[in-house]
Amino acid sequence: MILAAGAVLLLGTASPSIAQQPGARAEAADVETLDGIMAALYESISGPAGTPRDWDRLRSLLAPGARFIPTGQTPDGATRLRALDVDGYVEAAGPGLVANGFFETEIGRVVERFGPVVHLMSAYESRNAANDPEPFMRGVNSIQLLDGGDRWWIVTIFWANETVDRLIPERLLGGG
Repeated sequence: MILAAGAVLLLGTASPSIAQQPGARAEAADVETLDGIMAALYESISGPAGTPRDWDRLRSLLAPGARFIPTGQTPDGATRLRALDVDGYVEAAGPGLVANGFFETEIGRVVERFGPVVHLMSAYESRNAANDPEPFMRGVNSIQLLDGGDRWWIVTIFWANETVDRLIPERLLGGG
């Protein structure tokens, strides 16, 4: 009961619409459908070495306050995370993506939905060049999205890379 009252209070103070990220206008095809926003997400961070990424396109997909949360392991084996806003993500990841080339593609997906709230587990693989025969990395993006009625918004991208001890589950690859 207390939680429900808190939710009512919170929503009562929320603005009636979501504002676009400053300087970023979304293309309709990028945000009209779940498939569209997922394709735009992967395309916006991908490209050959030496080619700047389309950070404005990425920003146009994001709800205000969106977070990028990579995970990793410390030398002693502890799992850690780092929460970044879009500017922090661009600053941390951007130079490496451009210097080395980076092509990330979705290889499987599981979607769960409750009203406007959508949780998507998106398995991915990454290559330095689009035509590399084998990926150098695979993993899973846990993506939370909002169906705003007239468009989709990415709220959070939380991810972990595959390791020898932690393989992508078959159910995320379409195998069960």
